[in-house]
Amino acid sequence: MYEFIRGTIAGLNPASAVVEAGGIGFFVNISLNTYTKINDKKEVNLLIHQVVREDAHILYGFAEKRERDLFRNLISVSGVGASTAIMMLSSLEPDEIVAAITSGNAETLKAVKGIGAKTAQRIIIDLKDKFGKLADSGQILISPDNTLQNESLSALVTLGFTRKDAEKVVSKIIRDKPDATVQSVIKQALKRL
Repeated sequence: MYEFIRGTIAGLNPASAVVEAGGIGFFVNISLNTYTKINDKKEVNLLIHQVVREDAHILYGFAEKRERDLFRNLISVSGVGASTAIMMLSSLEPDEIVAAITSGNAETLKAVKGIGAKTAQRIIIDLKDKFGKLADSGQILISPDNTLQNESLSALVTLGFTRKDAEKVVSKIIRDKPDATVQSVIKQALKRL
């Protein structure tokens, strides 16, 4: 199985990329989240998940490890294929998917094209415990490029607040004042929690 592909972007659209590596152009299916992260780059390093079928070898590429991990968790659920998982990652941010699963919010998942009530419930049932254990262990399931939110949530979880409650408050504070410092976000969050 392939781990990653590094090369030059020879073609790019919101659903796929052609990455030239070693003189070969690899067609890689991507999510809208990955497209947003690599859109302005000429050189790219995509983490790969390969699906081998009787009639095709299909590559799925991800800009971040946590998005690939979420994709792999989603396709482990019976009835959720790679196309559906990519559709979910294109329709919702990874944090929104994780939050919907851990909180049991089937409506958010059903808003994705191709996800019905039964599939949404199956995803929640199969993955809620797995994601809940990650949250309880103090691992913050948010994108690593958001340092302000990462540091603020880590501090609040360390202080004993639940991740779910802290995440709601911190997200609201950052939305209201995106240029805030970590210290000011934590102080405001402590007043609201």
